[in-house]
Amino acid sequence: MKNPSKFLGNELEYMKKVLNSESWSATEGSWTGKLEKEFSNKMGTKHGVAFNSGTSTLHAALEAVGVKPGDEVISPAFTVIMNTSSTIHANAIPVYADVLEDRYTIDPEDLERKITPKTKAISIVSIYGLPCEMDEIMHISNKYGIPVVEDNAECFMSTYKGKMVGSFGAMSSYSFENSKHISCGEGGILVTDNAEYAKRARKVGGHGFKNLMADEGRVKADLDVFQNPNYKRHDTIGWNYRLSEFLSAIALAQLERIDSLVDMRVKSAEIFLNAIEGCPYLIPQYTPDYSTNSYWSLGVRYLGEEKIGVSWKDFRKRYINNGGDGIYGAWSVPYMEPVMESRAFVERMPSIYENIKYGAGLCPVAEKIQSQMMVFKTNYRDSNLALKKADALKKTIMEFEK
Repeated sequence: MKNPSKFLGNELEYMKKVLNSESWSATEGSWTGKLEKEFSNKMGTKHGVAFNSGTSTLHAALEAVGVKPGDEVISPAFTVIMNTSSTIHANAIPVYADVLEDRYTIDPEDLERKITPKTKAISIVSIYGLPCEMDEIMHISNKYGIPVVEDNAECFMSTYKGKMVGSFGAMSSYSFENSKHISCGEGGILVTDNAEYAKRARKVGGHGFKNLMADEGRVKADLDVFQNPNYKRHDTIGWNYRLSEFLSAIALAQLERIDSLVDMRVKSAEIFLNAIEGCPYLIPQYTPDYSTNSYWSLGVRYLGEEKIGVSWKDFRKRYINNGGDGIYGAWSVPYMEPVMESRAFVERMPSIYENIKYGAGLCPVAEKIQSQMMVFKTNYRDSNLALKKADALKKTIMEFEK
């Protein structure tokens, strides 16, 4: 069965319509507004605000929920650095919670241990497509009155106990970067049920224009007022995080096929899961029976070094030699990236960061599984190709069993 190409829908047709409209900016056209409405409806939320990336969304969300300079934001230690960088963009302090060894998502118990009077937001990550333990996280959120920002960049259409991810926290962030379930090259969107949060986020991403509203990305004012030299436009500090009409049109066309695009990733993951079934040193991410996993990628812990005496690199090399696609390692634990270890971030605002230090041992589970992780791609447009790569994986496993 062929996986639908990313561009077999209405992408080209919609792009031509944008070109012909000559309204290419989100401040003038209608495609970004359509995307925001359709996406929020699909996720079961009231408001959507489009951005130029899934990192801009995280920054805007933190500012929208009230994070101020010097506040603390807790995020998991097993994820990309973007949650850290968005926290620093808000001049807040990154705090790291460890993760569950079998699921790779944030550990609710360690999350609660890391809360202090300075904690003003919790930024969770649905890693590789698996929802976090939302009951426990939302209990903690409500107990301490701390808003949750869901980072669902890798988690489209997954559910937790029958409820769609993205509808639990104060705000939820999605990415339209090229590797994601739906893509327009670069882009992102925030969804929320809170109109005030949506309005604040839109201002953060729209130069701080005072006329921006929760569901309106265009600056509206009577021309006699707007063109008056005495008109004051900005009532907050903002950035230009807007998504263009071209990219919105592509993302909207992708959204129309989101169910099939997610389904193909799930099918590819299932093919690889069948290939490693019973292998004692390839341990896939555990998905509880009350959650569904949309498998942006398939994360697998590699224990071959201790079980069969074969290194991570040697297993990967053999897999590639057998026709495999290659295996990705997990991103470095954020606080062990050079920018954090060298404390280069302190220069941004020494009065806040001068006493902040990070180092190895802070989150031992995250550090352990990061070094073990093998990440298999799932974005095959043809399931026959996924089968071929899974056969290469089976062959590799069998060769090392001899």
